Amino acid sequence: MKDFLKELNIEANNSGVSTGSRWLKGNGGVLQSQSPVEGAMIATCTSASKEDYDVVIETAQKGFLEWRKWTAPARGEVVRQIGEELRKHKEALGKLVSYEMGKSLQEGYGEVQEMIDICDFAVGLSRQLHGLTMHSERPNHRMYEQWHALGVVGVISAFNFPVAVWSWNAALAWIAGDVCVWKPSEKVPLCSVACQKIVNKVFEKNKVPEGVSCIVNGDYKIGELLSHDKRVPMVSATGSTRMGKLVAAAVGQRLGRSLLELGGNNAIIITENADIESTLVGAVFGAVGTCGQRCTSTRRLIIHESMYDKVVENLKKAYAQIRIGDPLDQHNHMGPLIDKDSVNQYLSSIEKAKAEGAKFIVEGGVLEGKGYESGCYVKPCIAAVKNEFAIVQHETFAPILYVMKYKTLDEAIHMQNDVPQGLSSAIMTTNMREMEEFLSVSGSDCGIANVNIGTSGAEIGGAFGGEKETGGGRESGSDAWKAYMRRQTNTINYGKDLPLAQGIQFSF
Repeated sequence: MKDFLKELNIEANNSGVSTGSRWLKGNGGVLQSQSPVEGAMIATCTSASKEDYDVVIETAQKGFLEWRKWTAPARGEVVRQIGEELRKHKEALGKLVSYEMGKSLQEGYGEVQEMIDICDFAVGLSRQLHGLTMHSERPNHRMYEQWHALGVVGVISAFNFPVAVWSWNAALAWIAGDVCVWKPSEKVPLCSVACQKIVNKVFEKNKVPEGVSCIVNGDYKIGELLSHDKRVPMVSATGSTRMGKLVAAAVGQRLGRSLLELGGNNAIIITENADIESTLVGAVFGAVGTCGQRCTSTRRLIIHESMYDKVVENLKKAYAQIRIGDPLDQHNHMGPLIDKDSVNQYLSSIEKAKAEGAKFIVEGGVLEGKGYESGCYVKPCIAAVKNEFAIVQHETFAPILYVMKYKTLDEAIHMQNDVPQGLSSAIMTTNMREMEEFLSVSGSDCGIANVNIGTSGAEIGGAFGGEKETGGGRESGSDAWKAYMRRQTNTINYGKDLPLAQGIQFSF
């Protein structure tokens, strides 16, 4: 067994159901965690049955009744210690992320750093859960609003960020006074087990009640239970648009809250005033980082016709230098796709693009031979397309980059916005007017709009999320904490009379 697995207390066979210090047997079957790096099985993990799920939710409910009474700064102190514990295990957890999911080691470390950063952010917020005071129209009255803990927060996360997305939600939910029930992706169960064990160390030391942090590994059926459960007032779900629509419908039917972080189809507009060097860095990393499996991955380059040939030629040279292989080897730029199903989707998208008339500038394909035995390593590819192609309108979670020309900035912005998704966007320009137009109300319709940096790479502090089929949710920064709390308006009468609003008279 690899050393980092030992450090994280990952065993050959693990329970994937926990309420904190208590680990349940897990009667929902066994999940096999298979690394896309070398195709080997890492370890097994039990999943939750309906009965296990109910035990977890009931424990979380009880834990909430106590946790909500802790002061917000006291909860923040616990989160601070979790950040410190993550610092101790950054290297080991980063390696597990890389090994179980397939992203490069530096990206694995970066994901754990995001966890640390959100803990730091949440600690500060724990002393800033501010309400407002308002003047009343009634004499001798005072009005104010305050925020209270919501309850049990369900977190459904995806395989591409197996630890960070959970932490974005959990850290804010915990300082808000909520408890979390986490349903990780069944493709990366060991990451959730490792995180739970790290958190448990801190919780036990601080006598945090059982049920504040729970995991329920399993397939889509566990996600359905969370979505339909009236005991879970909020569900935060990250994944495909298809999955998000199902969650939204289920949660909405019971009038619960859903926070959705779904698909992206992100574009970079490269103007005639772009700095080519920085443009290439942003575009290439955005397209091939995490093997194109980020919701913020760059899918489309919309290039001014005067720059098109130059940009394409430089892209071809850059792609020829991309090193593909074991993501734990820091010399490699790109690791594998998560599994063979993803490989098949990648190949299918290439064929669909060709059928619609796409011309491949850099050809794709599956890599074979020594080091590629898992069958999950693919070539990043580039295709010249039209924006209206059906396959271009669809998000393929793979390193396929589409390039297209434009004449005017208005045309480019229209092309950028003319997809169902609305997560991340960017413009490369040194022209202030172009920049400001892109950021204006008539510019990008995405939740994230960048200038002279790529689409990929969220930063803690800014609210992360998008519009349209991306779901509209916001996580991690700004006032995203409000999604995890309930607002209450209070009116206090400190006078001797009871005047009614709008001067209504009601006396007897």
